[in-house]
This record gives sequence, structure tokens and C-alpha cells, in this order.
Amino acid sequence: MKTRTRTRTSAVLAVLASTALNMAAAEPATGNDESVPSRIRALEQELEKLKEALNTQQTKAEARAKQAAVVSIGSGGFAVQSADTNFTLRLRGGFQVDGRFYGDGGTAHDTFLLRRVRPIIEGTVFEKYDYRVMLDFGSGTTSSTANNGFLQDAFLNARLRPEFQIQAGKFKEPVGLERLQSWNNLLFVERGFPTQLVPNRDVGLQLHGELSGGALNYAAGVFNGVAGGGSDDFETADGDKDLAGRLFARPFKDSGVAGLRGLGLGVAGTVGNQEGALRSYATPGSQKFFGWRTGTGASAATANVVADGRLWRIAPQAYYHWGPFGVFGEYVISNQELRREAGGVTRFDVRNAAWQVAASAFLTGESNSWSRVTPDHPFSPANGGWGAWEFAARIGQLDVDDGVFPLLANPATSASRATSWGVGLNWHLNRNVKLSLNYEQTDFDGGTTPLLEQGEQVVLTRVQFAF
Repeated sequence: MKTRTRTRTSAVLAVLASTALNMAAAEPATGNDESVPSRIRALEQELEKLKEALNTQQTKAEARAKQAAVVSIGSGGFAVQSADTNFTLRLRGGFQVDGRFYGDGGTAHDTFLLRRVRPIIEGTVFEKYDYRVMLDFGSGTTSSTANNGFLQDAFLNARLRPEFQIQAGKFKEPVGLERLQSWNNLLFVERGFPTQLVPNRDVGLQLHGELSGGALNYAAGVFNGVAGGGSDDFETADGDKDLAGRLFARPFKDSGVAGLRGLGLGVAGTVGNQEGALRSYATPGSQKFFGWRTGTGASAATANVVADGRLWRIAPQAYYHWGPFGVFGEYVISNQELRREAGGVTRFDVRNAAWQVAASAFLTGESNSWSRVTPDHPFSPANGGWGAWEFAARIGQLDVDDGVFPLLANPATSASRATSWGVGLNWHLNRNVKLSLNYEQTDFDGGTTPLLEQGEQVVLTRVQFAF
């Protein structure tokens, strides 16, 4: 814009100068030899004034351009950015329309549902302060005193330096590997068993950053503390806090050997005291296969089991990507002190564990990544593009402490172990649209219900739009 303005100014001045000289040359002689030079000098002075005026206008126009906001829209959403890039506002979001179709066993019905419906507002103020607010209006989301359904994220992150950042608000605790992966980049329709033992979103304060150009990432924070798989906006059960931390290294991130650059290794964990209700465990098809005893009576059948004491978790994790191939795995141990109320109070120490290994390969050759993948040839048959096709497979298990039976859980209606395997096909039409088809089969140890005896066979489908 600046170059075009200067070009136009020069052209105007040239035209005016040429016109003035032509007029002076055409002026008839009057006998006054000084008349022509005088007029030429007068015209030159007028040209100088015009030039100064045009330069002033140009300077003002450039100043206004420097202050003007830049508006854009694309695959990353709608954005408004100040000219100096220190202030940004982005409107993003998306939704997932799922289908669940069950085989024999269990009581779940075939259904379509809105799994997630998420508007997102995020951006930056004063160059180094990032903010994000994300809501969810998906199926089954209800309001509660903890406000853990509608409000997913609400935080401010101060990027003081890449090595030192401070984040405050509600966000994911830095623990589970798959839990930390974005909802719009999941390999399978539903996350695996380890995610049910680690915290989801919680309110707290966290220090985090990356060292050695991103070769080592760390996070350490203090949070209200939530049950495995749970989220909360504020603490309602106790005043204790959890400490959570994570170290994740990509030691060969900048290696000259391509086969090593995609390796990542880490460990995470939490420690704290927790009181209150416990969460049940569910299958990939969202059917409950384990639940704690609840009630108000003195008998074993009506005993009430709640968290009451020390809770610690440890979660080693890793991923690897090379070319179109990718694999990740994680293992979680969760150790919780419990209280059983039935004709007196009895205390227990329970240790549950879960693991999973999942892999995928892009049949169309795209480079696999932990982040969202953009197809090399977005779907457009007229232009010969068919999107990216990704095949996926995984196996996982959740093992409940055998000591919970029969006092803390009903052995007839709860399994002591669930083992699941699944395969899937993801079709990335473009960066914003993704279709998924999964088959998951889960078998159980223990229990006498139709679901636990026959296992779960479920087909899961998804249409996803995210930007």
C-alpha cells in the first residue's frame, strides 16, 4: 500500500509539472522578457506546495494503516488482529454428531447424539497474555453447582518467556496424555481407559514452559482436586488441594535423523487429599461396568463408599511419529484412601490401574502428528483431491483392585477388569471436516449382568466440524 501511494503521488506531480511547463511555453510573448521565467517560478512554488500537501496526506494515510485492525477468516476461524499484532480476538469452535450402535448385551439403545457442541473465544491482549473461554452444549450436558458441564475452559496464560509461563483459571490438569490431546484431534471417537483415572478440567494455578527450544516441556500446578475423569469449577467436598506435575521430553526434536525426531517420552502425576463421591467406570460405548456401593443403610448392600484421604496418581506416557505412522501409549496407577459407612466406619486403601496402546497410519501418505493433520489434497473430486484416510487400532485395559469386592462394590453388577480392543477409519476431508467409523469390543472379568457376561460390541460413528 505504501509503494502504491508513493507511485500515485509521483504521477500526480509529474502531470502537474508537465502541464505547467506546457502552459508556460504556450504563453504568447508580451514584450516583458521576465514574464515567462516569473510564471515558471510561480508554478514551481505551487508544485512544491502541492507536493508537501500530498506528502502530508500520505504520511497520515500510512499512520492510519498502521493503526487499522486486520480482519481474517479461514480454516482457523474468524480473527481480528491489531496492526501491531499485540491484540487478537479469535472465534472458533465446532461440533460432533455421533452414532452408537450396540450388539447383544447391555441395556443401551442405538442412538444418534450431539457429543460436543463447543463455541470458543480466545485471543491475546498486550502481546503476552493469552485468554480462552470454551463452552459445551452437547447431549447430556446439565447445569450443576460445580458448573462442570457448560463451562469447559476459562483461563488466562501469561507468556512471560517461553521457559516461564503462568496460567490461572479452569483448564486441563497436566496429567493424562490422551486427555491433554485436543477434542478435535482424537484418534478414536472416545478416549481410552486411562483417561478415566486421571483428572479432567479443574481450577488452579500452574507454572509451565518449554526448555531447549521445546525439547523439554514442564508443568507444575496447584488445583482444587477432582476425581478421576471429573471436572469442577469450585471445591464443594473439602478444602484440600492437589499438586499436579508433568515432564515431557522430545530429546531428538532437532535431530538430523528423521526417524528419531517424532519420539516423545514423559511422566506425570498428582498427589493430595480428597473427600466426596466417587465416579463409576464406563466402556467405550459409555455403558457403566463398575460402580461403588452407595446408600444410607447399615447393611453391606446399602453401604456408602466415598473418597476420604490421600490420593496419588502416576502416569508414564510416550508417543512416536515417523512419516505416515504414529503410535502412543500410557499407563496410569491411581491410589485412593476410601471410607465405607455401614454400621460403623471402615477405611480402605484401593489401587486401580489402566493402560492403552494406540496406533494409526495415513493411507494417503500425510505426515502423522500429535496435532491436527491437514490433508495434502483436501476433498475436491473436480480437482482430484480425496482428503486424507487414516487407519487406527488400539488395545487397552482397566483393572480394579480386587480388594474392593464385595464390601466396596457389588460383584454381581461390577466387573473387576475390562479389556477392550478396537479398529477405526478416519476420513479427513479437509482441515475442518472429519468422518470417523470405529468398532470396539470389550470383555469383562467378573459380574453376572448381560453386559458383563456377554461383553460389549459397539459401532461408533462421528461427523465432526471444527475450526
